[in-house]
Amino acid sequence: MERKRLSKALAAAGIASRRASEELIFEGRVQVNGETIRLPQYHIDWKSDQITVDGQAVKKEEKKVYYILNKPAGVLCTSARIGKQSIVLDFFPEDQRLFTVGRLDRETTGLLLVTNDGIFANKVIHPSSNILKEYIVKCRQEIVAEHLETLSQGARVDDKWIRPVSVQKLRKGTFKIRVKEGKKHEVRIIAERAGLKIVELSRVRIGSLALGDLAPGEFRLLSEKDKELLFTK
Repeated sequence: MERKRLSKALAAAGIASRRASEELIFEGRVQVNGETIRLPQYHIDWKSDQITVDGQAVKKEEKKVYYILNKPAGVLCTSARIGKQSIVLDFFPEDQRLFTVGRLDRETTGLLLVTNDGIFANKVIHPSSNILKEYIVKCRQEIVAEHLETLSQGARVDDKWIRPVSVQKLRKGTFKIRVKEGKKHEVRIIAERAGLKIVELSRVRIGSLALGDLAPGEFRLLSEKDKELLFTK
């Protein structure tokens, strides 16, 4: 008998990251042998129990795939469509059950990882991995020394003070910022505190993995070397 926590089993099956799998369970969308389970720590028999999510049977053996996408502006990082809004998964084959590794907000562009490997996704987004993310930020105003000083101080995000690893002016109205926390809207909040109005925001690097020359909406499979670069400082 191979017993596993339900949330871990869903992540291993590529349904979602560990954290997102827990949310599915809390929302009552997961059934084990026809019974709705709301406890992520509930233990299941991986070989014999029948698990469904939103009424769809969970495939217990599925080839793991890993993609890097250049996310365009105006596209949501969600698996649930809202009206006619474009979502990231529109770019990928419908026969693959995929999800994003973390999120970029609707208007933010750039490097986004997409996979069906929940264990991998959890490793990338977990704070203990301490992975650097690099963004290029274009603003309406010319960036001066006072802006850079305030940007380097960081800002309060979700009741925690977030300080960037580095800030560098690239051009008149453009700067590069590196952060590690991965908090929602952190770069926008840091820029707002400095009095800057963002025109374009793009993530160009995670760890040592760079976006490269992918055009908006283009994606490619990650190589083993690419996956190693994610965890290389």
